[in-house]
Amino acid sequence: MTRGGARAASGPAPDPNALRRNRPSDKAGWRTLPTEGRPGDPPQWPLTTVSDREWELWADLWESPQAVMWDELGQTLEVALAVRTLAEAELPDARIDIKKMVRPYLDSLGLTVQGMLRNRWKIAPATEQDAGGTELRPAAPLRPGPRNRLKVVRDDEGT
Repeated sequence: MTRGGARAASGPAPDPNALRRNRPSDKAGWRTLPTEGRPGDPPQWPLTTVSDREWELWADLWESPQAVMWDELGQTLEVALAVRTLAEAELPDARIDIKKMVRPYLDSLGLTVQGMLRNRWKIAPATEQDAGGTELRPAAPLRPGPRNRLKVVRDDEGT
């Protein structure tokens, strides 16, 4: 068993909203992924024959916002291995070691919150369109800021 020292996923994940932004590790910056995901058809399946469930997962994952980065980074094989492992882990009689492999795959591909933070990816806020086709602004935060909670109180004499 390993002892001491830093590990790849040790410590808290990076925070895009941190107050201190002059860290050397922040030089790479954050990548904003499009909400609508990756356009087009999924790439060709790189492994041996594909099952129906694997193809369903494959096609679905390649429509996600993270797929833009997988395409850019050439991670077709990694995604295929994750899909095959996930499809096998879904089976009722799946071995526990197969089920344990799914989470690291999802993290490394940015399909979990922690994976998104570690990869320094964020998804652009979704905007809605009204019936007339005009774009609406993103929804306001649920909790107002401190300035919005203050109000001016005047006495009757105007002083």
